[in-house]
Amino acid sequence: MRFQRLDLNLLVALDVLLEECSVSLAADRLCLSQSATSSALGRLRDYFKDDLLVLKGRQMVLTPRGEELIEPVRKVLEQIRSTIAVAPEFEPETCDRQIRIMASDYVTEVLLTETLQWLEKEAPKMRFEIQSMSSNPVDSLDRGMIDMLLTVDFAMSSDHPCEFLFEDDHVVVGDANNPALSGPITADVYFALGHVTTRFGRSRIPVFEDWFLKRQKRARRVEVVAPTFLSLPGLLVGTERIATMHRKLAERVCGHMPLKMVDVPFDIPPIREAIQWHVASRNDFAIQWVIGQIRTRAIDMFGHDAARDNAGERSRLALEFQTNRESLNG
Repeated sequence: MRFQRLDLNLLVALDVLLEECSVSLAADRLCLSQSATSSALGRLRDYFKDDLLVLKGRQMVLTPRGEELIEPVRKVLEQIRSTIAVAPEFEPETCDRQIRIMASDYVTEVLLTETLQWLEKEAPKMRFEIQSMSSNPVDSLDRGMIDMLLTVDFAMSSDHPCEFLFEDDHVVVGDANNPALSGPITADVYFALGHVTTRFGRSRIPVFEDWFLKRQKRARRVEVVAPTFLSLPGLLVGTERIATMHRKLAERVCGHMPLKMVDVPFDIPPIREAIQWHVASRNDFAIQWVIGQIRTRAIDMFGHDAARDNAGERSRLALEFQTNRESLNG
């Protein structure tokens, strides 16, 4: 279909090309060959009378005209998706649809693993792609790169709907033979030991406990920074290091690894995991059905008996976390 000489099918290719600044990466996302993607770029250049992407050194960069087109193209595609595209009748048993979810390996392990087992029976043709946490997950939701985001409620955007799923607290985990864990651990011992922690993405975004402990005005000695939550346990075995982990994950790994967990020797707020979806997906029956299934499984697995924190206090903590987390990246 053409509109004023522009093949509207090229708008999708243009959006991805402007985001990736790479023909090969855009081809992967569009499920096209590189030659087909190059051809699309050629037709876009011809229409806009501009190169849009040019080679600078070893990488491609956007021209000023390309930069100008990023937001207008994204808004046009979002408008089409939310107001024009008609969703077919949804039947879980026959739905052949890919759902893209961004979640940490922690949430994947404690919630999504069992949920996807359940969904295989309820929606056998549905496909799922779980993406690791990026440095700016809400931006991925804004851009339509994911269908839903599962993360701590602190990281949610006020621009899109979200819903609480479950709550989890923290424990200290270490090797089963670590003498420091032979009994209850004190705060002095906790801060004296070497620590293993996790940080995410290219910007090395800290986890909540990393940020919170900075507020205690006592420095802990971080000796190992791991890329994922699930890599923490193996880095503790055979050492005298400790890690501050989510209890639900710790209970799983301590059950089949030579590890031990004890209570954190001071008060640390629990984390609250939530799910968020794009505001334009409110009438997408497939996405809403999957959200409902995840919610139901979270209730079945964890219940709703978790204590709810004071809303004002959590808002204050959330603002402080968002403001200060960049200072932890170093």
